Amino acid sequence: MSIVMANSMMNKTLPDLSKLEPLDGKNYKRWSQKLLIFFEQLEIDYVLYEDVIEAIEASKAVAPDPSLSAEDVKKAAEALTKKEKDNKLVRAHILHHVNGILFDLLITNRSSKSIWDTLQKKYGADDAGKKKYVVGKWINFKMTDDKSIMDQVHDYENIVTDILGEGMKMCETLQANVLLEKFPPSWNDYRNSLKHKKKDMNLQELIGHMRTEEANRLKDKFESLSLNSSKANLVESSAPMAKNRFKGKKKNHSTKGNFTNNHKIQKDQRSLLCVWKDRTQSLSM
Repeated sequence: MSIVMANSMMNKTLPDLSKLEPLDGKNYKRWSQKLLIFFEQLEIDYVLYEDVIEAIEASKAVAPDPSLSAEDVKKAAEALTKKEKDNKLVRAHILHHVNGILFDLLITNRSSKSIWDTLQKKYGADDAGKKKYVVGKWINFKMTDDKSIMDQVHDYENIVTDILGEGMKMCETLQANVLLEKFPPSWNDYRNSLKHKKKDMNLQELIGHMRTEEANRLKDKFESLSLNSSKANLVESSAPMAKNRFKGKKKNHSTKGNFTNNHKIQKDQRSLLCVWKDRTQSLSM
């Protein structure tokens, strides 16, 4: 690979494949599109449509054309070498992003085109069963309170993308209204408030409202936890203070002394309780 080509590749923004889910047969369309974009950016996608291994073996079986100059022979050899390297790179990426079962089935195949065609025939055909599968996922999708709302919204968006990818049409208002019905129990009041809005929302507008609502709920929860922690610390700090205040007081043996001391203790306790209430009220304001 030339220095110019290497610099050109480095300057391009390549798709991030680190989070690409391995191909398992159910996610073929998204999986193949992401890999194809990646290969196109590297300008090596041609090996998916040209059987490089077959071309290399054919060139080895034929003697060099004597009419070609040494320079032409050298260029032809360099072109074949580049194709071989590109084929290895594409093949490695494909095999790296399939599940274990598919890896074992495809590992002996040296041709990127052959591997790509095999996966296309196996998973890329228009199949009514796939449409039923993605529609079933969409209908049965339900949000819960024990997971992040936005993470679940992302899952819903992926299901909608799968449905549209299968050629089925769905208007954006329907996408949003169905998601509205998938809200978890703790969001029932918020869902009802959105239903009373006169203007229809598309999916992205609804997601924007949900993102703001989740942020506000997390903020309120954090403030509530901070307040409860402050109250607990106040109670803990008040207990030693009361203990030290009355420590070392001796009982008087006379009835008058006992009455005076008990009366003073009760008065101090009432005073301390008032102080504690005042502090807790000021914290809660």
